[in-house]
Amino acid sequence: MYSDYIKKNGFDVEVKQVSNLAPIKEQYNIPKNLLSCHTSVAGDYFVEGHVPVEAIEKLLSEKPDIKGISLPGMPSASPGMPGKKEGPFIIYSISKDGS
Repeated sequence: MYSDYIKKNGFDVEVKQVSNLAPIKEQYNIPKNLLSCHTSVAGDYFVEGHVPVEAIEKLLSEKPDIKGISLPGMPSASPGMPGKKEGPFIIYSISKDGS
């Protein structure tokens, strides 16, 4: 599970099960083409999907003027996902206007 991966990498994790993720994704203005299976909140940012911990650490240390980051979909071999990695993971930054 992704939450286990994050915990093993030193983050405190509070898991909240919800039946409908749409309001959360709308709250953070996450573009439809960048959606994934879950949304995390880290500091003042959202983290959408199975983002590697190195990207989260970079986000929190550099503190860019954005709303969050996303690894859309559920790529094989991304943190918490089974399978074989089939190329580089492309992590997108989402500006405050949703672009």
